[in-house]
Amino acid sequence: MNRNPLFRLFFLFMTGLLASLSVQTFAAPMTAAEQVQVYACRATSSLLLLRGEGFQEAHLARLEKDIANLETASQSAMSSSSEIPGLATKLVTQLRLGVSFGPKEDNMPWRYPQELADSLRALLTVTRAVPGATPEGELPAKVEYLAVQYLSRSYVGSFEIAREQQDNYLGQDERILVPAIDQELATLDEKDNQGVAKLKTRWNFLRAALMDMNSQSNALASASGRAFAPTTVDRHARSLSEQWMSLNQFAAAP
Repeated sequence: MNRNPLFRLFFLFMTGLLASLSVQTFAAPMTAAEQVQVYACRATSSLLLLRGEGFQEAHLARLEKDIANLETASQSAMSSSSEIPGLATKLVTQLRLGVSFGPKEDNMPWRYPQELADSLRALLTVTRAVPGATPEGELPAKVEYLAVQYLSRSYVGSFEIAREQQDNYLGQDERILVPAIDQELATLDEKDNQGVAKLKTRWNFLRAALMDMNSQSNALASASGRAFAPTTVDRHARSLSEQWMSLNQFAAAP
């Protein structure tokens, strides 16, 4: 008779403990440096989208919002590395320069995409090297970095990755990054968390487009021969990274 209440208490305790451990396996507060990585990639994608889609006001407004988020996050990350705000400013300068050329493709200097990529990689290199970086914390940045590569191939040409950094995402394209993200997401348990289930569903759709990017080819054509879908990839990449960051914030809340 007395064992039932004790057993029930033990069962409830173990259930709560396992649920807590399940949350901790995928969710931790993002550091300011990790947020800088996400916002830097988003701002770059926004510029590519702005130029590629004919300088629509909505895209310009989104770029300005991304720049504001980047600047705020870079100031917060100053304690991790004093280099971050200055490198963020250099990237913002390049982004605004990209707007100043106007909508015509011929108005953009041929070296500009390379200079933009250099500025982005310089900032990402410093931010991902700060103490406390984790593969889980970098997942949204990896997704957004792939989106930059996809939009670049769609609108202006191949994005030059940091080939000297092949041991991390800055030197990797979809051939390595997509399977790596697959592995990270496979560790998440969606049975007790609808947010994780939605995350995986969106990723399954997005990964198909990313794997079609065909980065190994110098020809700016997809592996399947189908037309690129930059606006769709951009939308799903941003939604996925936003979902991931929201899950982290929710799980980290007391």
